[in-house]
This record gives sequence, structure tokens and C-alpha cells, in this order.
Amino acid sequence: MVLGIFSRKKKEEVKAEAEVVAESAVAESSKKESAPKAKVAKAKIEESAEAVIPQKLTMMDQLLSDSANPPAIGDLVEGPVIAIDKSGVYVDLAPIGTGIIYGREYINARDIIKKINIGDTIAAKVVDTEHKEGYIELSLKEARQALIWSEAEDIIKNKTLVELTVKEANKGGLIMEWQGIVGFLPASQLKADHYPRVQDGDKDRILEELRKLVGTRLTVSIIGSDPKEGKLIFSEKSPVEKEKEKMTVKYSVGDELVGEVTGLVDFGIFVKVEEGLEGLVHISEIDWALVENPKTLYKIGDKVRVKVIEVKDGKVSLSIKALKENPWKEAAKKYKKEQAVTGVIIKFNKHGALASIEEGVAGLVHVSEFGSEDVLRKKLELGKTYPFKITLFDPKEQKMTLSFAGTK
Repeated sequence: MVLGIFSRKKKEEVKAEAEVVAESAVAESSKKESAPKAKVAKAKIEESAEAVIPQKLTMMDQLLSDSANPPAIGDLVEGPVIAIDKSGVYVDLAPIGTGIIYGREYINARDIIKKINIGDTIAAKVVDTEHKEGYIELSLKEARQALIWSEAEDIIKNKTLVELTVKEANKGGLIMEWQGIVGFLPASQLKADHYPRVQDGDKDRILEELRKLVGTRLTVSIIGSDPKEGKLIFSEKSPVEKEKEKMTVKYSVGDELVGEVTGLVDFGIFVKVEEGLEGLVHISEIDWALVENPKTLYKIGDKVRVKVIEVKDGKVSLSIKALKENPWKEAAKKYKKEQAVTGVIIKFNKHGALASIEEGVAGLVHVSEFGSEDVLRKKLELGKTYPFKITLFDPKEQKMTLSFAGTK
């Protein structure tokens, strides 16, 4: 096999080989020539071996020893492929020597090697510089990984966008893969169109919504990389989305604003507070009284006054009821524990029934009083008024429990 560059051998080893050749030549010539002529032939051959063969071999040794930056383990090197056989790939790393990909590194990179031809320039990572035959041992796979992480850093720096397929989903976000590296896209980094708008932040429902994105392709950017841990962090938010996050900085809790209703959902309404930025008024923040369906109270385009109650993670949470008189303040002056009251059943839930004793002030009648939900619903009908006794009253926390005072 012709490698193009001699592997480094000690001068003495080459000289010994040359002497064997010389002895053979002398023995052959002694049959035909006189001893003096044979000695002259031997001298000439030795001189040729000394001057030519070692010169070619030691020139690389000299270049290696004179090199200001000889390769070290971990360095990335590049060069043309000069030979390929069943067990190795040889790379010209002139002027520092010849690289070899063999053994485990050859097996690990066999899929890549299938696509390589003699003359192709490849990049590889130095894994050993002490090969017994003087080669520089290389790894294609490790070089590929190093180049991929370097590319990831360039993407972060240049804010380049890539299109990836969602592989899996969990309660925190989405799993995606780039260049063979698995990464994570937190739900908080999804665009508004894909963000799971789920009432009360129910994690199971969030997961249901996120799973709907599995198999879809999203345009994302890489915002974090950790080569040691082998992790990437993605974001779907465009520069426009990130600009929205900057817009929220100007708002503070307590600010009163006028906005336009832009969306109606089961769990609340979305209100545009300025061009490109909208906030959520959760259903519990629409009114002090129970709100079953926001769509019955508002329509798209309505102007509403709202109060900022939270600014977090680039999102603004709003309240309408915070601008209304708190009915619990007046209730604190009129009611107390053990007091007899009447209330209207306004809603059933898994804990029992909610009874309103006046607009915006309601208490829970616990199911345990009736033994079962079926019995409770037979005794207490939606929309009807019944007698109760207050068993817990905390107007500051807006909490009240009631005990049924009628016939059970």
C-alpha cells in the first residue's frame, strides 16, 4: 500500500534494513566480481541507503520536531484521505505526519467511512500520539461531535433558526433532536400559538395539549448548550416574541389599564393592552360573583378596564374584579361564625355545593354532611334557597363554610 507519507521510523532501523540490502547485493556481486569490486559496491549501496532512504524518512521526523505546534490529544486536525483498507483510514496531516483511524475508532465511524473516498478532506480529533508505528491516531466520531457542538455555539451566537420535529412531550415541555443530540424545549419557550392555555395550570391537561404537537415540525433556535452533559435547550420564540417579553418590563403590579378583548376561552379572556402584547384575565378574576362562561359577559372587541396583578416570565396577568368593590369587606361587618343565614345554591363541585348568601359572597356546603353526592344533590337543588349556619368565616381570605340547617 502506498501511503504517500512515510511513517516515522528510527534512523537506525532503516539503516539496518539498508545494510541487509547491501549485504545481499555484495553476496550477489561477489559471484561475478572480485572482492575489491564487491567492497566498492557495498560502500556505494550503504552510501545510497544512508543518503536517500533515511533522508526521506527523517525529513518528516525533522518537520515534526521543528513544528511549533505539534498535535496534542483533543486537537482537531484536517487533511486529505490517502488510503483506505478493511481496517483503517490514512490521512495526510502534512507537515506533521500521517493520521490513522483504526480499531475501535474505525468501527465507531464505519457509517461515516462508507461515504469517504480517497482524496476527500476530512476533519478528525487526535486521540493518541504514541502509536507504535509513528502514526497519529484519530477519531472521526469525536471530531464530528466536537464540530456539532461548535456549530451549536455558532447558532446561538448568530440566532440562527432551524426546523425540527417534536419527538416527545412531558409536563415541562417538548423533546426534540438536532444533529443526533437530544434537546429540550420548555413550555415557557413556546410561541403563543402553541402555548398550552389550560385552566388552573393543570399539569395533566398541559401534557395533553403538548402531546398534540408530537410529530409536528417547529422552527426553533438553540438558546443553550452543555457539551459535557450532552444537552441542548431550544426556544420557539421568535425575535418578535422575545420583544414582547421586553415590553412587559414597563408594567408593574397595580397598574390600571384599558384594553381590548381579543380572545374568549373557557378559563378566561385575553385582553390586548398594547400592540403586540396581550394579558390573561383568568375566569376567577372576572368578577366577585361566580362566572360560568366568559362568553356570556364579553365579546371580541369590547373595551375593558383591567388591573395588573402579576408580571412574570414575559406574561402579564390581569384582573377586572380587582377594580370593583370587594363584597367581602361589607360582609365582614354583617356576618360571623355560628350565624344563621339563607343561601342560593349556585354550583356543585367534587367537595359539595356552593351557596351564595349575597352577590359575590359564597360558602361551601360539604358533601360529608349528606354522606354522598347523590343525597346532597337530592336535598339541595341548583338555584333554590335554603337555610344554613356559618361554620367558618374568614373575610380576609374570602373563605366561608356552611352547614345545612334544614331537614336532612
